[in-house]
Amino acid sequence: MWDANPIKRPVMHIKEYLELAYITLTTRNIGTEHICCAFSDKKCSDSYQKKKQWLSKEFDNGYIFQRLDERAKVFIEYGPAEKAWVPVTAPNYLMLGCFWVSGKYKKQGHGKALLKEAVEAAKTQGKDGLVAVVGTKKYHFMSDTKWLLKQGFEICENISSGFSLLTMNFNDSSNNVSFNESVKSGECPEKKGLVAYYTNRCPYSEYHVKESLVASANKRKIPLKIIKLETIEEAQTAPTPATIFSLFFNGKFITTNISACMDSRFDKVIGKIST
Repeated sequence: MWDANPIKRPVMHIKEYLELAYITLTTRNIGTEHICCAFSDKKCSDSYQKKKQWLSKEFDNGYIFQRLDERAKVFIEYGPAEKAWVPVTAPNYLMLGCFWVSGKYKKQGHGKALLKEAVEAAKTQGKDGLVAVVGTKKYHFMSDTKWLLKQGFEICENISSGFSLLTMNFNDSSNNVSFNESVKSGECPEKKGLVAYYTNRCPYSEYHVKESLVASANKRKIPLKIIKLETIEEAQTAPTPATIFSLFFNGKFITTNISACMDSRFDKVIGKIST
């Protein structure tokens, strides 16, 4: 049986490679350990706690959050694709979630080391491979497409809204992976004004959607509808593969960039729009 509460430990083979320790967060230690993003952002303190609450529940579904044992944004998240908060069908795969190496920690081998840990976890669990949702070009809050392709991932499917589904297959028979029908059109059902979809998968989402985006839309007199995806089932039938945050305008997908919510960035990211 999968251990939903593994003990805090360094990943020893990675430690030997980099001479640095990594830790796995669990229900036992998440109260005292940081989750890399927004840990010093006072505005997002409530959003930060909601991400921790989300993680604590997902640990019971086999979800893994592993990070560098430093005050840094160096981490990887992954779990069974059947339980992923993403509209993708990928039976017997592990789905990559957030995967980030930032700042001075770039180009030190952390990305390869953390990905190697995910690959070994998938093989140990008898999975057919790994799957990841990315942008056909670089999208904010999504993994680097070009880098993953260099690590052995392949493009499985592209959709019109600019998202790609990547797989790393462990055997030749593993080809039953696809986006769900809900994302194929690249549009959302609501065709008037701005529509934001989000979850608590990110510690920035709750605050910036409910506060920053509301203020930005009101200032410009643009209608806004906010849809929070509260369950796995809702996320797996969402009209966007980017369930951390996606913004639509008049039914068309615009961006995954949460900074678009802010008044100072709204026009630059989205462009001047009107109804």
